[in-house]
Amino acid sequence: MVSAVEIEHLYKDFTLDHTYSIKDSFVNLFRKNKNQKRKFRALDDINLMVEQGESIGLVGLNGSGKSTLLKCISGVQMPDMGSLRVRGSIAGLIEVGAGFHPDLTGEENVFLNGAILGMSKKKIEDNYDDIVKFSEVEDFMQTNVRYYSSGMFLRLAFSVAVYSDPDVFLVDEILSVGDAPFRKKCMKRIHELKEDGRTLIIVSHSQSDIKEVTKRCVWLHKGKVMQSGETVSVLDAMNAYTKN
Repeated sequence: MVSAVEIEHLYKDFTLDHTYSIKDSFVNLFRKNKNQKRKFRALDDINLMVEQGESIGLVGLNGSGKSTLLKCISGVQMPDMGSLRVRGSIAGLIEVGAGFHPDLTGEENVFLNGAILGMSKKKIEDNYDDIVKFSEVEDFMQTNVRYYSSGMFLRLAFSVAVYSDPDVFLVDEILSVGDAPFRKKCMKRIHELKEDGRTLIIVSHSQSDIKEVTKRCVWLHKGKVMQSGETVSVLDAMNAYTKN
């Protein structure tokens, strides 16, 4: 089986800046060690292989590294150490409105975001009506997206992403923003991508969603992989751990 995503010994650190009062800042001027910054290890020796056509879930408490890992896979962030390889085109919903320019209209952002995701102008034009119809924001396509609600951002961003026809599709908790009917439609589309052989990597706190879409699950805790395997078994282990 050919792998879609290969991750070996991946590390990601962030530098934490502390906010000080004016008094503290003045006192620091006279200290020998003025560097009060410290590093936080968000991802710690991550090893993961995702096969083409596989659907996996990333689970864990807030701050466990799930979104950071997804951003590294998408190319939004770069790892500090290790190797990461993605085969094929990639698209996803990492943040609400990501890749959208607030001073452009919905229509202009469809073309901008589509181009960022690797779609040709002709492909965007051919799919434009379907994208708009799926998003259900037809009446606002000539409005600057800075006036969109988070739900409207979600609808349009998801529509562009799924119609970009990606080989690897990433979804980060963002489906929780939409209302129930649209969320149901999004899940239906995710199942269609899955049945079409696309690779799916999903971050969600909804264990029912993870169980519905994935057969394999990766549990992250404080930047480390605690367990990887069959979805129900991993979720059971995580739930038992968090109760203690």
